[in-house]
Amino acid sequence: MLALNHVAQSYGAKPVLSDVSFSLAPGEIGCLLGPSGCGKTTALRLVAGFEQLSAGEIRIGGEVVATTTTTTAPACHLSPEQRRVGLVFQDYALFPHLSVEKNVAFGLHALSATERRQRVAEMLALVGLSHEAHAHPHQLSGGQQQRVALARALAPRPRLLLLDEPFSNLDVELREKLSLEVRDILKHEAITALLVTHDQQEAFAMADIVGVMNHGVIQQWDTPYKLYHQPANRFVADFIGQGVLLPGVVISSHQVEIELGVLEGTVDGDCGEAGGCAQCEQGCPVDVLIRPDDIIHDDASPLLAEVERKAFRGADFLYTLKLPGGGHVLAQVDSHHNHAIGEKIGIRLGIDHVVAFHK
Repeated sequence: MLALNHVAQSYGAKPVLSDVSFSLAPGEIGCLLGPSGCGKTTALRLVAGFEQLSAGEIRIGGEVVATTTTTTAPACHLSPEQRRVGLVFQDYALFPHLSVEKNVAFGLHALSATERRQRVAEMLALVGLSHEAHAHPHQLSGGQQQRVALARALAPRPRLLLLDEPFSNLDVELREKLSLEVRDILKHEAITALLVTHDQQEAFAMADIVGVMNHGVIQQWDTPYKLYHQPANRFVADFIGQGVLLPGVVISSHQVEIELGVLEGTVDGDCGEAGGCAQCEQGCPVDVLIRPDDIIHDDASPLLAEVERKAFRGADFLYTLKLPGGGHVLAQVDSHHNHAIGEKIGIRLGIDHVVAFHK
């Protein structure tokens, strides 16, 4: 439904996007995730048609909507209204002087009055706001306003829905709740969507597939599970989730030794120029990614670590633990185990694969 092929964008001499390629199948929800200034919003604007690209090609539903001049074809740039794309913005962009139903009906001029009323009623029922049809935006909560914006974007039956930081103005609890609700709505309607956000929890809650961006380049385009457990490089490992890198030494293609012992399993990561630690000779120094859920609290374990910091998070503690050799790891421990700063607790490793990066 959406395909970007070798897309690049520059503002003057400043490159913003470099060789960006990815695709979304019909009904799939994708996300561009990254820090501010990484180019994700620029990519969304190019898909929407708000900007003309510097290089590459964009297709929506198999139709070329933007391309630069090539040896075989002239440049093409369809206007936003020709692309049949729905848009949901960070600030909702509702018309304050129009009621909820008139906001939703705004893009339905081609329909008859009866068809328009029917479609508006369908959309308000879909987002759970039928009872607010005659209210004005200022009379609604932030979450309700964002639902109205979603209903308005979906009403004209777009081929593709674009969401630009749609929940950033909401508090954390509502953001998580609404992101799950919006995902359910999009899946129910079989809508293909592309989300832009800097919030990885939001990305993981909504998207089927996520592209982690940095400096205008997609570092990894993958499922949330693989981004967390099998990051392609150090940037993705650092940006996604929490964790530490412990120094280690490669023993074999399936073994790496760190302070906590010998890790065995499938070796992932960018270890060695040929790719994968299997090509890294015995004795090769590496950094091994250890996530908080890789460290298991076990009172029976002979390996002890000292509690240096603790963060209570309700259901669990996030402990910063000092290892006997001076290294540090994070551990996610059930909140019933309330240990004091300076206390030593038993730990063991619970890793079924290794993510190692060439030192």
